[in-house]
Amino acid sequence: MRTIWSRPRAEAREDAEAGRFITMPAAAAVPPLQQVLRRLAMAILVLTVTTLLVWLDRAGYNDNADGKVDLLDAAYYTTVTLSTTGYGDIAPVSDAARLTNIFVITPLRVVFLIILVGTTLEVLTERTRQQVRVHRWRSKMRDHVVVIGYGTKGRHAVETLKGQGMPKEKIVVVDPQQKAIDAANNDGLVAVQGDATRSRTLLKAELDRATRVIVSLQRDDTATLVTLTARQLNRRAAIVVAVREDENVPLLKQSGADTVVTSSSSAGRLLGVSTASPHVADTLEDLMTHGRGLSLTERPVRQDEIGRSPREATDLVVAVVRRKRMLDYTDPESATLQFGDRLITISREETDY
Repeated sequence: MRTIWSRPRAEAREDAEAGRFITMPAAAAVPPLQQVLRRLAMAILVLTVTTLLVWLDRAGYNDNADGKVDLLDAAYYTTVTLSTTGYGDIAPVSDAARLTNIFVITPLRVVFLIILVGTTLEVLTERTRQQVRVHRWRSKMRDHVVVIGYGTKGRHAVETLKGQGMPKEKIVVVDPQQKAIDAANNDGLVAVQGDATRSRTLLKAELDRATRVIVSLQRDDTATLVTLTARQLNRRAAIVVAVREDENVPLLKQSGADTVVTSSSSAGRLLGVSTASPHVADTLEDLMTHGRGLSLTERPVRQDEIGRSPREATDLVVAVVRRKRMLDYTDPESATLQFGDRLITISREETDY
């Protein structure tokens, strides 16, 4: 795999451009005082090593004051050399003056250099570090989930994905609002800020290499355009879209959505069920909420379940998916489980206490 240093120039420019819009979860910050102390320790280590080198080679040096170089002279020579101060026009001769230069003036010069040069180096280092992180992330990101829109629906979708075992490193958020981007970063997610109706924004999220796309936007017309753009970029990804109105479902299907969830009608049905039978509504909420006790999941049929009835499965089977067809548990075709079937099951989640 190509490293950050061997990238083509066009790819380097692309990474730099992507770095303006891609934000990644912040690493653990080092306190400022600790950073300063670390830099001072490194400076002292360099001074010490250089002094020892000069002292070991003291025969090759000459002191205009007494003609010989001892350990104090070597330390003095090191300090004026590393601090780029120079020597010759004004040179302290007495031991007291040289001790003052070593222990007072030179540390002040080091502090000055840290403040003056260290800030610039820190900015350049941070910029390079960000480009390296973006390049590594883009080169390794495969088979991930892109969540377009990080509002209430998007956040709950991400929580459900993580509850089902999806690593947060495999989830990428796309949203035009800085507030949503900050919220995604605080949740440990990589986020891309930009207009999701534009192909360039979706490509920054590596949508062309994703396996699933979730579109959870506020406007149905925007969701339709985003779905069409996503399908053009990725023909194999499963696209799930949330819309407000039922009348927009056929349009979303034609645009390339595999599954369309109508939020308004779903909420209305849940309201009706809650009114007629509150316990049924509580059970549905339990099934759809991770960590409540019951979980509605889809899984492949196990080897020991092949050839058996769905009622003999480990979990409670409510439907069987066979060759992209949904068969409920009463369908005669689902009486015997086959290799390649996927089971829609209700199981009890194991909670750590």
